[in-house]
Parts: sequence; structure tokens; C-alpha cells
Amino acid sequence: MSPIFRRLLPLLLALLIFIYYRSKLLSITNPSKLTKMGSSTALRLAILECDSPQPQTRAQFGGYTGVFTALLASAAKTLTPPQELSSLVSITAHDVVNDLYSYPALEDVDALLLTGSRHTAFDNDPWILKLVDFTKRAIDSGRVKVVGVCFGHQIVGRAVGAGVGKSKKGWEVAVTEVDLTDKGKEIFALDKMRIHQMHHDIVQNFPADAIPLGGNAFCPVQGMYFPGKYITVQGHPEFTNEIISEILFNRHTVGIFTDEEYEDAMKRAPVPHDGVAVGRAFLKFMREG
Repeated sequence: MSPIFRRLLPLLLALLIFIYYRSKLLSITNPSKLTKMGSSTALRLAILECDSPQPQTRAQFGGYTGVFTALLASAAKTLTPPQELSSLVSITAHDVVNDLYSYPALEDVDALLLTGSRHTAFDNDPWILKLVDFTKRAIDSGRVKVVGVCFGHQIVGRAVGAGVGKSKKGWEVAVTEVDLTDKGKEIFALDKMRIHQMHHDIVQNFPADAIPLGGNAFCPVQGMYFPGKYITVQGHPEFTNEIISEILFNRHTVGIFTDEEYEDAMKRAPVPHDGVAVGRAFLKFMREG
């Protein structure tokens, strides 16, 4: 080895080390990689918990964040190739009913998921008004994607100007069928959706800017979509036979459901449903819009 090369070798090694670590730093700090599923940084999902589960469900899952995490984890395993949810999404829980200061900063999240609730989406309680405002700001941001389920579906509807009210047809509960539009069939990869229900309130009309995803005779607005902004379903993809049966039993016990309504719903509680397919569509929406 020549004397000149020996003197240059440490400088060349130092230069190579500098280039290597500089490329690693740029890959970490490149903003385009922060919201991409499958990148080194998982998509940041904030679950806005709008209620607490029934006691047995709470003992198993904790809050509704645990219930939805289980759904999304099952959905991730059906992707091609199968994925671990933790590699796709980082999830935080926010109790928006009991803590008005629990909301995340919009710049710190990539997506929101609004859960179901026993509360009424068209009430004017302070926490509901704040939730409607926060949801509207998220949608208007053009960056944060919003997923709404049942009560969350109704809050999104209210935030974008749709009417929300009580159905004159009573309760829709347990597994029911939803007729999908062409867009609904494309998004959910289903010809017809079977999904758990637990609602008396409805979105009364599709917002002017929404693409309808489906409906049925009981509730014409069962799902709606705005590319890159929001996707919602009136049903509960996260519910299982055990979860819905506990709700039905407890509500029947306190007189919310008649004997006839309860017995009919319990027959349909174990019917196979498409919750995982809906969860898979949620993951795709959060990634692609």
C-alpha cells in the first residue's frame, strides 16, 4: 500500500460513514414516509372512545380501543401478504366523553376512528358538540382520515351537514343485511354486507358530497364515503356474538327491548357477519384514502 493511499484511507472511511448515517437520517425525517403503511413509521391512529363497553366485554378488552384493535388485527392477518397490525398502525385511546382535554393534536395523527355509543349523536351536550367540531376540523384538514362506526357514523354525518335523528322504525339490532352500492361492493369486496347493528338513531340523508355505500329498508344510510376524507358504517363490524349478546341481555333486563325483540335478536346474534372485511376496508382507507 502506497504512503499516499495510507494517508487517504481514514478520510475515505470517514466519508463513507458520513454518507451512510446521513442517508439513514434522511429516511427517518422524510415526511412522506410518516403516514405510509409499511414504512418504518406506522400510521398514527387515534381511537376516540365515545362510550365504555359492557362489564364482561370491558373485562376482556378494556375499552373500545381494545375491541377495535382486535378487529383491525384480525383484518391485517387477511391482507396479502398477512401483516401484524403493529407494523401498520400505532394506536392511541382517547376518552372523549369524560375528558374534554383528551383529544390528540391533529398534527400528531394520521387517522381518527369514532366508536359507537349509547349516547345520542344529535344531542347538544358539551362533549358531543366538541366531538362534532373536532371531527369537522379533521375532515376539513384534508390530511387526517376519519372512520365512523354507528354513533361515530352519525357524528360524521352531523359534522358534514346531514340530518341525524331517531328512526320511526324502532331498533335495528344483531346481524342484518345491507344492500351495497357499486362503490360499496368495490370498497368492502362484498356483494352484500352482513353486519351487527345496535341503533335507534340514523343519519337521515346522504351528505351532498358523500358517495353512498349501502342501505336497507330499515336504514337507507348504512355507509358513506368521501375519498381521502371519511368512511363510515352504521353497523358494528367490531361486535362479536358475545359482545352483542351481552348488550342485548342487559338492555332487555332493564326494559329497553321487549321479550319478542330480545328473542328475535338473540337468534341472529350468532349469524356469521362481515366485520373483518369491513375492518380490512378501514385499513385500506387509512392507507390509501
